Amino acid sequence: METSTTSTNTPLPVRAAQYVRMSTGHQQYSPENQLDVVRQYAASHNMEIIQEYSDHGRSGLNIAGREGLNKLMSDVESKRTDFSALLVYDVSRWGRFQDVDESAYYEYVLKRAGIRVHYCAEQFENDDMSSSVLKTLKRSMAAEYSRELSVKVFSGQCRLIELGFRQGGPAGYGLR
Repeated sequence: METSTTSTNTPLPVRAAQYVRMSTGHQQYSPENQLDVVRQYAASHNMEIIQEYSDHGRSGLNIAGREGLNKLMSDVESKRTDFSALLVYDVSRWGRFQDVDESAYYEYVLKRAGIRVHYCAEQFENDDMSSSVLKTLKRSMAAEYSRELSVKVFSGQCRLIELGFRQGGPAGYGLR
C-alpha cells in the first residue's frame, strides 16, 4: 500500500472506509463493539476513516437486502470511492455466505479497484498465502455456523409445535 508523506516526512494517513454488519440477536457483534475495534485498528495503522457502510439487522447469508454492502460494491464498480482500505471487524461480519467463493469474489472486486480489505479483529494479516488459507477456513466456518444454527432453530420450532405451541406470526382471521 502506497503512503504519501508531508513536507516533514510524516506519512499521511491512509484513507479508509469501514463496513459494519449486525444480524439480529448477536449482541457480541453490536455495531458499537465493531466500531471500537475498527477505530483502534485505524488509529494504530495510521488510517483515517472517511466513509461508513453498514447493514444493521441484516443476515450475512447473501448480498440481497444488504443496502450497505450493495452501496459499497456499487461505489467501487462505478469508481466513486476515495479510499484505499476497507476496515471490517472480522470475516463473519463481511458475510456468512453459503458459497465461500461469493465472499471471496466481493473482496476480489475491491482488490481489483485498489482497495485492500483489513479484518481488524482477526489474528492474520490479509496479504499473503497463509492469510488466504485462513480466510477460506474462516469463511467456511461462518457458513457452517449459519447452517447449524438453522437446523437447531428448526428443531426447536418442531419441538414446540409437538408440545402444542403455535409457531409463526399472528393466527389468521377466524383461527384465534
